[in-house]
Amino acid sequence: MRVIPHTKGFTLVEMIVAVGLFAVVMIVSVGALLALVGANRKAQALQSVMNNLDVTLDGMARGIRMGTTFDGSLACSSNNGGPKDCTGGGSTFSFEPYGQTPSDPPWIYTYNSATKSISKTVNGTAIGITAPEISIDSMTFYVVGTNRGCTVTPCDTVQPKVVIVVSGTAPVLQTKTRTTFHIQVTAVQRVLDL
Repeated sequence: MRVIPHTKGFTLVEMIVAVGLFAVVMIVSVGALLALVGANRKAQALQSVMNNLDVTLDGMARGIRMGTTFDGSLACSSNNGGPKDCTGGGSTFSFEPYGQTPSDPPWIYTYNSATKSISKTVNGTAIGITAPEISIDSMTFYVVGTNRGCTVTPCDTVQPKVVIVVSGTAPVLQTKTRTTFHIQVTAVQRVLDL
């Protein structure tokens, strides 16, 4: 009897199993990589939208800080403070911007519930200041310390302050997903008024 020498190598079954395992690992890896790329793209798109909102609110707060003659009484739900305070919250706020005289018209920030946006009125012209893709669900101005030049003793000792509370939703591009946000900004008048 003749003995056939054992040859080294892989059998067909071993090759099929190895290729199958490799294919499964590659499919899982590529799927995870594509999911990470998609999540990164969504996060960057959302960051861009939120940066737009941050710039809008920062510009509002900067203008308010430099301004004077705060008035939150235009669309106020309740007032327990000075004549132009709005301690219960309102959807409109006006003030005299830096560099203007009292005879110039004030700047007015308003929440528009119909368009779900924030607008700024300057010289009688309203301008939308939020990106169209951002949906503002609510915006409230809380104003205190506006008892400027009061004749009653004691006069208020509160520096004029505005707290802006904003909530809404922002889209994540290329998906049906929307992200909710809640932001609060406080602006205190820089000109001393105690």
